[in-house]
Amino acid sequence: MPFTSLGLVPSLAQAAADLGFTAPTPVQTDAIPAVLAGGDLLATAQTGSGKTAAYALPLLQRWQGQDAGGPAHTPRRVRALVLVPTRELAAQVGEVLRLLAEKLAPRPKLIVAFGGVSINPQLMALRGGADVVVATPGRLLDLEEHNALKLGAVELLVLDEADRLLDLGFADELSRVLALLPAQRQNLFFSATFPPAVETLARELLHEPLRVDVPSPAQDEAPVVLQRAIAVDDKRRTQLLRQLIKDNGWQRVLVFVATQYAAERLAGKLHHGDIYATSFHGGLSQGARQQTLKEFKEKRWDVVVTTDLAARGLHIDQLPVVVNYDLPRSAVDHVHRIGRTGRAGESGLAVSFVTAATLAHWQLIEKRQGMSLPLEHIAGFEPADPAPPAEAGTGGIKGKRPSKKDKLRAAAAAQKGED
Repeated sequence: MPFTSLGLVPSLAQAAADLGFTAPTPVQTDAIPAVLAGGDLLATAQTGSGKTAAYALPLLQRWQGQDAGGPAHTPRRVRALVLVPTRELAAQVGEVLRLLAEKLAPRPKLIVAFGGVSINPQLMALRGGADVVVATPGRLLDLEEHNALKLGAVELLVLDEADRLLDLGFADELSRVLALLPAQRQNLFFSATFPPAVETLARELLHEPLRVDVPSPAQDEAPVVLQRAIAVDDKRRTQLLRQLIKDNGWQRVLVFVATQYAAERLAGKLHHGDIYATSFHGGLSQGARQQTLKEFKEKRWDVVVTTDLAARGLHIDQLPVVVNYDLPRSAVDHVHRIGRTGRAGESGLAVSFVTAATLAHWQLIEKRQGMSLPLEHIAGFEPADPAPPAEAGTGGIKGKRPSKKDKLRAAAAAQKGED
């Protein structure tokens, strides 16, 4: 099926082909005509399914069909706004939009804005306005407070990774952004997962949305993402990881850990073990993060050790292996982590290390994902640690142990009650 059959103009259909989209994916087939029709959309599809192009293509066509920025002497008004949770996803979405718009005449003025870098270049770029803005919520609010942009003309709002933008971590910023937008607008919510509570909130913000729910491909059609769970003692995980990399000849591996400190420490240990490894996390400067991603995509690093910063929206072609050195806090995060491999029709491998202390948490992830993996024992690494006593805690299971934000919210609520 050609893209033109979905209602796209030839220039955008050709732009999609130039990016390697030979035929629409299922989410694109369902979403593009719906977006062009002007209605609200709630779309769920697995990672690597082409969600970005599913909204980017009709977004550009709808902009082109309007006044395409108006007369040259008038400031441009922001017509389309794409909100994303991370800097990396903002840069990635912006690049896709830029490449797709290259064949348009005129081209929209596209601005990508995120925190962690100086705001001044973004303020300068917004002189004269913008047609399309891709931004993280916090930086968008900063720009609005500097009077660098106005959002009263936004006609199309996209939430990419909407489940994260709608959860409590972004609730305040998102509500402030929504208050700046016109009530009459088209809303597109895209994500790989929508937990029930988040989906309920999403439906409250949408007006009679069309639901696009693209199931995972049938087993014989899906790119193979083999999952393995390996039992290992906590203190032997680094040694096991080194051996797996060397024995299996893994050349590009994304390793997930729980903290920035753990990322730096593990990357250093691997590097000292003659494995070309580096870290990637929110504590690095934006320039350092961009450089690391560039080098990893160019296959100049064998291993990148990262936090959940890289679990969403990060696209790396032909990434063969993902390792959960530390288990994710939730089953939803597990989906996003392993979704970094097995993309664009390629096969992949996802390995999870399970210690005695995290066994119960792993079993919870299995239950919530509807899967059951045999717990492997690797020769020479058979676990010997005893299971912790029941009162030792929850092992970091999301929803059981309060996070820092949970504690802050509880303290604020208590203070309000005293007032």
